[in-house]
Amino acid sequence: MDSNAVIIKPLVTEKSTHQQGTRNAYAFEVHAGANKHQIKTAVEKQYNVKVKDVRTMNRKGKPRRARHKMTTTSDWKKAVVVLDENSRIELF
Repeated sequence: MDSNAVIIKPLVTEKSTHQQGTRNAYAFEVHAGANKHQIKTAVEKQYNVKVKDVRTMNRKGKPRRARHKMTTTSDWKKAVVVLDENSRIELF
C-alpha cells in the first residue's frame, strides 16, 4: 500500500490535543487495511519524525436516522502514534 494512502487525516479533538502535550502522542484516521508497520513508516516518511509506538483501534459507525429508517455511518480505523521525545509534529 502506498504510504500516502495510509494516513487519511489527523484527528484534532480535545483528547488528542491533550495527549500531544503530555504524552507526545498524535491521533490519525488511517486506511482500514493498514497494519501498524505500514502506519509507522507512513508517519515517519510524511512528517520526518521518529515513531516509538503505534496503537490501533477499529471504530464502529454511529447509528443515524435517514428518512424513515435507521442506518449507520461508515466504520473506520484510528491510530494513536507515540513519537520519540525529540520529535514533534506541528499540525497548526
